[in-house]
Amino acid sequence: MKTKIHIILLLLPLMASCHFREDEFIDFQNYNSAQGLSFKVIGQRETVLDNAFPDDCYLPDGTPVNAYAAAEHAESSDTTLSPRYTNSTTGANLLQQLLKYGNQNRVTEIVGTYPSFDSEWNPITLSGKVMLPTGRRPKRLILVSHYTVCSNAEAPSNSFSLEGVLVKLGYGLIIPDYMGYGITADQVHPYLVMDQTARNVLDMYIYVREWLKTVNMTPENDDIYLMGYSQGGATTMAIEHLIETEYNDPSYEDGYIKIHRVFAGGGPYDVKATYERFVNTDTARYPVAVPLVLQGMILGNNLNMQLNDMMKDWLCDKMDNWVNSKKYTAAQINALIGTYHTHDVLKPEGMDQTSRKVAELYKAMTINSITSYYWSPEASVYIMHSMDDEVVPYTNASNAKARWKDANIQYNFGHYGSHIKCALRFIYTVQSLIIEEEQEVKKYE
Repeated sequence: MKTKIHIILLLLPLMASCHFREDEFIDFQNYNSAQGLSFKVIGQRETVLDNAFPDDCYLPDGTPVNAYAAAEHAESSDTTLSPRYTNSTTGANLLQQLLKYGNQNRVTEIVGTYPSFDSEWNPITLSGKVMLPTGRRPKRLILVSHYTVCSNAEAPSNSFSLEGVLVKLGYGLIIPDYMGYGITADQVHPYLVMDQTARNVLDMYIYVREWLKTVNMTPENDDIYLMGYSQGGATTMAIEHLIETEYNDPSYEDGYIKIHRVFAGGGPYDVKATYERFVNTDTARYPVAVPLVLQGMILGNNLNMQLNDMMKDWLCDKMDNWVNSKKYTAAQINALIGTYHTHDVLKPEGMDQTSRKVAELYKAMTINSITSYYWSPEASVYIMHSMDDEVVPYTNASNAKARWKDANIQYNFGHYGSHIKCALRFIYTVQSLIIEEEQEVKKYE
């Protein structure tokens, strides 16, 4: 039987600290979604960030952060190991640096639901988490689009998102689950369907912004940061596009959204180029990405094809149990797939870039590639990508730079090691850039 999580008003002190155990997620089973146009609080807890992250904090492959840090520390202490390819800053060290800065060690985590739309514009209720510094108004809000998760245990509603460390600096975070996780975990996630996911994420910000007014927690500054890594990096850029094309009129106060700065890292900005890389190199170092991309494009874009037109039958037969059940992390599914060779996963038709089916698939991938939009970012953007990324090919970053060459974008491309290692460096860099900006502002006060 699940433990009931009591809702406590923000204006009152929390009576006790509690944690959602992995087997005690927020219970949406009997939840009545008829909430009207509002953000509805479902549960709340307080987390203390001192010398370690909570046990329910995960990396992009589903590895618990503390387990990763311990393994990294042990490995870096072994002097018999050969030198690392990237520089000497270890993942464990980056995690400690993330915890080092800021003095807002108590984080209030609020899980809630909000109204949005599915791909057919039907009303749908989605969920997510708001993270606030306990006992004070946030300086500014950060809208976080999370990286790829495969198990529902990693969904923001059920875990402590790694980006939550930025609350220590006094900022508030809004982190949607995405459709297919949290309250909609029984549905298929529309992976890399950019327009829908961007709108779903932005809807949470719009409703939380109004809710914060009702509990006297309106941020000190009304402009926002956008932030995301991996899948979240591409989603973040799609959200910037949505804001700058549909929410850019200051005269319409309720519909106006002002961006302070954008941080995007390791993102698949060019979905077609990513798929081509899988096929041309016959390599998918993150094999679960292949079925995720195919399923997202076919179902999310209502393509006239079936998954088994492209993907081998043995993996199609496992999709509901391995992927759509949301029981397994990416690392676990990758191990279950058991191969890095694309031809082991795709049928010859899926490997044939000249086939009619692939042409239809490429059209959907192009529509969902942010680099194909007739748009150039207006806000200040920071884009980071590791040239060694084995999950999201570096070509995504180089294509983005070529496409947005005239935009106000600071690029940071380097040999930063694996996709996971760069994720830690990205969050650390965002933290550093925010601190630097605060110090600059203080000079002129």
